Amino acid sequence: MYTLIPAVAVVVGAAAAVWRKPSPTFAGAIQHFAAGVVFAAAAGELLPDIKHRQSAWAVILGGAAGIVLMLLIKRLGEMTKGTSGLIVMVAVDIFIDGLVLGIGFAAGAKQGFLLTVALTTE
Repeated sequence: MYTLIPAVAVVVGAAAAVWRKPSPTFAGAIQHFAAGVVFAAAAGELLPDIKHRQSAWAVILGGAAGIVLMLLIKRLGEMTKGTSGLIVMVAVDIFIDGLVLGIGFAAGAKQGFLLTVALTTE
């Protein structure tokens, strides 16, 4: 049920972008805002819960693995020509969003819903 929220947001956002193309400045501002919302939701709700249930090392290693994966994906996108690189990057983004939502709902309904809202803004 909660997955309908981002799905509807994607359709509405795509329709709005087709109707009126946003300027590069506006698009960049929205992307930075969305990244901040996702980071705040994860840092404020999810990470403290994981830290108390597990060890701090799990948070550190997971964060480091995420940074390495992000840099590898960026490099892969730069090396790939045509639309295939974009398709791979979008697929990985959707996969990671699914993992984040799964972890959020495993931590609790409140955390999962908050991350659903945060990822919807993304």
